[in-house]
Amino acid sequence: MAQSDAEYEGEYVEHPRITPNMLEKRRYQTELAEAALRDHTLVCLPTGLGKTTVSLRVTAERLEDAAWKSLLLAPTKPLVQQHAEFYREALTIPDDEIVVFTGDVRPASRADLWEDARVVIATPQVVENDLVGNRISLSDVVHCTFDECHRASGDYAYNYIAERYHADADDPLVTGMSASPGGDEEEILEVCENLGLNEVTVMTEADADVDEFTHDTDVQWERVQLPDEVIEIRDALNEVVKDRLTKLKELGVASSTSPDVSERDIQGMQAELRKLMDNDQSEGYSGMSLLAEIRKLRTAVTYVETQSVEALNRYFDRQREAARSSGASKADQRLVSEPKVKEAMRKADSYDDLHPKFRQTRMLLAQTLGIENGERVIVFTESRDTAETLVEFLGNHFAVQKFVGQSDTDGSEGMTQTEQQETLDRFRAGEFEVLVSTSVAEEGLDVPEVDLVLFYEPVPTAIRSIQRKGRTGRQTSGKVHVLLAEDTRDEAYFWKSRQDEKRMERELRELKSAADEIKSELVDDQAGLEEYESQSDGGGSPSEASSDGADGGSKEGPTDAENTTASSGTEETPERPIDTHTGRNADEGKGMEKADSDEGDGQAGLDAFAGTDQATGDSDRGEADDPDDGDSDADDGGASDGDADPEGTYPEPHADGEETVEIVADQRELDSTIARDLSTREGIETRLETLAVGDYILSDRVSVERKTVSDFLDTLTGGDRSMFEQVGDAARNYARPVVVIEGGDLYGARNVHHKAIQGALASLAVDFGASILRTTDETETADLLETIARREQETGDREVDVHGEKQSRTLPEQQEYVVSSVAEVGPVTARTLLEHFGSVEAVMTAGEDDLMDVDGVGEVTATRIREVVASGYKE
Repeated sequence: MAQSDAEYEGEYVEHPRITPNMLEKRRYQTELAEAALRDHTLVCLPTGLGKTTVSLRVTAERLEDAAWKSLLLAPTKPLVQQHAEFYREALTIPDDEIVVFTGDVRPASRADLWEDARVVIATPQVVENDLVGNRISLSDVVHCTFDECHRASGDYAYNYIAERYHADADDPLVTGMSASPGGDEEEILEVCENLGLNEVTVMTEADADVDEFTHDTDVQWERVQLPDEVIEIRDALNEVVKDRLTKLKELGVASSTSPDVSERDIQGMQAELRKLMDNDQSEGYSGMSLLAEIRKLRTAVTYVETQSVEALNRYFDRQREAARSSGASKADQRLVSEPKVKEAMRKADSYDDLHPKFRQTRMLLAQTLGIENGERVIVFTESRDTAETLVEFLGNHFAVQKFVGQSDTDGSEGMTQTEQQETLDRFRAGEFEVLVSTSVAEEGLDVPEVDLVLFYEPVPTAIRSIQRKGRTGRQTSGKVHVLLAEDTRDEAYFWKSRQDEKRMERELRELKSAADEIKSELVDDQAGLEEYESQSDGGGSPSEASSDGADGGSKEGPTDAENTTASSGTEETPERPIDTHTGRNADEGKGMEKADSDEGDGQAGLDAFAGTDQATGDSDRGEADDPDDGDSDADDGGASDGDADPEGTYPEPHADGEETVEIVADQRELDSTIARDLSTREGIETRLETLAVGDYILSDRVSVERKTVSDFLDTLTGGDRSMFEQVGDAARNYARPVVVIEGGDLYGARNVHHKAIQGALASLAVDFGASILRTTDETETADLLETIARREQETGDREVDVHGEKQSRTLPEQQEYVVSSVAEVGPVTARTLLEHFGSVEAVMTAGEDDLMDVDGVGEVTATRIREVVASGYKE
């Protein structure tokens, strides 16, 4: 693709796979594309200057063979659709070979489409699910683009896909794209490591080749003063915050009682309280409850200061609902019963005016669209409540539409992908002049050039601020106005974002001038991980590992070890408890042989329960193990301590070509990382289904129902479907039902009596014959599922067989379900009420006094039942 100066004389890019007279030839885009072709590269380019064009040119160059594919990932459905339209227009590849993968496309259809596609443009969650379910393979993908790649942190799907891509692809090449890759060098390096990027290429508006295509953006901030009524509401809430901080200061965990406490200070207090909890001091638990109140109160203050009183009222309504619900926390109940909070609620209810930002917004729009004859304006706001109120308010003066995400929230419906696309098309066509949007329009969307971008409130991160500003100043000079409520959190957010932007610009300039240094740091990190992997495997020296393809600049990308580490999104996975069958020394082999020969003692040695992990001699919990190693056992070959496996006792270690262990996961379990973790492990094949019974199927007789501690306690206080129904279904259909309870303090996490918890556990074990197993986190749950699956399928020679159906509820069960669906009424109370009154109808028509005559029904429950039954319905 390298071009001489003479070759820049043409107006358009010429390439056999690019539509003639389509892409304007720009030197900076060519330089970036050439760099991205050489290695796994992070491409940093200001918004509106053609990052997608750079990626498309790399894709066109890589798709030499008809069997090869390209994958482009983007975080939102509208952005995916936008990219697809651009690719179909700009590439000479047939349109039906450029396919879109979103949640709107059925999984079975995606599997078929993948086979014939040349270019797949998808949301990351869909590709993640298809990889976990083994519906697609990345082996023939020769170019993978991560758009808005600054999202590659924590558990975001980008990290998992990058790990799988580097591991599975025959000839991988990764391009990461962002206008704002991170707030500092550390964040940028994290993105590079998580995606396996070796190079960083940066173009800024200061570059001569870029400058001619950019225009100045005038940023102004507009200060507004809060009215006295709003300040009184805020002050009442802040007094409660101060009171709670005073109590935390008495506990020794807070240094100040100022209600302007920062999030960093709150996290510090939380850490101190955890120390008290770890020491089993009751002050830790009471302090954590106070801290939960402070967080809720700070949210309420933010609503009233920076959004609107209407948004605050909606928030208060949700808090009242939470306090009335079964299993409500003490913090919820204490918050709504606090006199000063009640006072704030009353004042908010009686406030009949709009936030002053509303009037300022109307004035700025009138100036831009009326006096200055502008055509389009985008108003950004953090709150969907505010977006909808703004649309209603501004609709009296301008042609305005909202643009929000797809998910429904309390009291608000989302927009479908079709509705989003139609709204953008109408905005481009000039059918309306004001788009009021939440954050969904920040990233990458080809929103038409606008005359004004209005921030209803400042955002606290430089990345989001840059994304929003990028909606203007593309073809002509643009304006950005930021509304700030004086003496509120708005100002803190504004200055933080402003400082972060300046730091990011400085970091990008430094990165641009120090690309070799960044590459060197990335290579050093990769070499260190390879050395660590070599040591943890118990074979070979660090030098041997280094010589085995550790060139960080190679096109083949990072090793499996570094990718599994990078994908975790955390600095280090917490050390897991060491099991009794691991970390063996040289004498343990003798113990094994003795246990094997002493058949008459009736006891098996502990090693007999180790499964295939122990058979291979792998120290999965040993001190040298890689904390993020998802492969866990299969690669090590024989025992590292010289033990020989007793013949016929253990399965042979898994090797390539041998039959794999299969684990079937329910689609709804994808909210956790367990299935994703399992899918990266050697010798394990995951499959996704919508299971009628269980969360995981490990053999023809083992079904696993997984509950977090919170979920488990929810089932005891009344949910859509109780724990006992779920386990009952499993027990009817599988010989070995297993219940895994995942998380920390089962008895202290919620205000549920310990005898109720013990009774539930006893019932699961005795009445349903379920095995109850505890794990601390998702990683430990994945380990447990793997162990059981290997014992069942390898040691027990069993096959996975998904079967079973939910049993239809009997009439009494349906009656209990109807009554228990009312908040405050759990399954036990529902049965008591039905036994007392005799029918659902009688329960629902009973008066409060009659309801309170029933054992276990107090005033709160009786009032709630009457409120639900007698109140008028309001949509």
